[in-house]
Amino acid sequence: MAKRGGQGVPTHPKLRLLEPQLVDYRGQRMIYLHDGLGIAKDGALIPQQLAPLLSLCDGTRDISALRSGLLMRTGATLPEGVINDILGQLDDALLLENGAYQEAAALVVQRYRQAKHRLPSHAGPVYPSDAAQLTRMMEGYCAETPASDGDDTPTGRLVGMLCPHIDYARGHKTYAELWQRAKPSLDDVELVIMFGTDHSGGLGALTPTRQSYATPHGVLPTDTAIVDGLADALGQGRAYAEELHHIKEHSIELASVWLHHFLDGRACPVVPILCGSFHHFISGNGHPSEDDNIGAALRCLREMTAGRDTLVIAAGDLAHMGPAFGDAHPLDAIARAKLAAADRESMAHICDGDAAAFFQSSRDESDSRRICGISPIYLALEYLNGKRLRGESMGYDQCSADSQGGSVVSIAGALLYEGSRQD
Repeated sequence: MAKRGGQGVPTHPKLRLLEPQLVDYRGQRMIYLHDGLGIAKDGALIPQQLAPLLSLCDGTRDISALRSGLLMRTGATLPEGVINDILGQLDDALLLENGAYQEAAALVVQRYRQAKHRLPSHAGPVYPSDAAQLTRMMEGYCAETPASDGDDTPTGRLVGMLCPHIDYARGHKTYAELWQRAKPSLDDVELVIMFGTDHSGGLGALTPTRQSYATPHGVLPTDTAIVDGLADALGQGRAYAEELHHIKEHSIELASVWLHHFLDGRACPVVPILCGSFHHFISGNGHPSEDDNIGAALRCLREMTAGRDTLVIAAGDLAHMGPAFGDAHPLDAIARAKLAAADRESMAHICDGDAAAFFQSSRDESDSRRICGISPIYLALEYLNGKRLRGESMGYDQCSADSQGGSVVSIAGALLYEGSRQD
């Protein structure tokens, strides 16, 4: 370890998976990096021209190799002492995976596991922490968007759902229609499996937790027996390697608040599972159906929930498009219409319960829509594989994602039913 101020910097630094932001600081373009998990108080500012140095921090190079690599890529020469100082800033901000972050993360996870339950992280900014205030807000949303009663609504046992995880201010119409339509079927639900997008998750990672999620209505108890079985199937180390993501991740939390409200506060057991990116499947030759860990997890869940009236929820949004997400041009009316058509195709696959077709449509377009719900939606559909499903979609919306209106997040809800009331 190279020494600085009595602390050690990794000899082969590995930058954590981060989403850098370009900012102006004192007239200079800088890269701002920060710990999205909320462990570190401060971030780090790095000159934009040193971006190649950050990409070299992959855990395979020491400081000398970083200096040589930067010279080869940019022609710039930096003294090793300057590079060491930059790495020190990154380490202080807990941005190096193999640095001070490990110890800090271990302490945070320990406190999380010792708490009575998983505390809400978005109460206040997204929804009221008080149950009475939440009820009034939900009632207002539902009055604004009353559920329609279509003659072609599928019948039978509700077994699957696609629920958004966007903030309520933008997505409340979709949430309200979805949950009002689901309400008549919720009394029979004995168990909920919640697959949620892990926006910080590793490739193909499945991360359960034994902690129970708290909402303004109380606590939704986690079925720890199923979580323990799932952890055994995945391997304890792999299952809990990213458990700290549950602390701040909003996907399961925002869906759970609506679930608990429409259960009228009933403490229905839940199995919360965060789902990492499927980017390696989308861009590579592999397929999630061939992944041993995913297969083991799904087999375990099916076996341990057999005979129980189980609802599986995918907490996921659809497309993220426009300059806010890296596209060169804002979406005009024609682009929005094309997006809606592509989203309808994806929703049709979801309502058919066809996980393979849903995944393939994203692969065929190289995930140009950036669907952040690919992994939870796929896993929910695969869990239901083999059931005779009929589904309906509702509440499609394109929510603004920038002040100019040129970027959008598209969302929708879906309900999947097995059999019919006459079966």
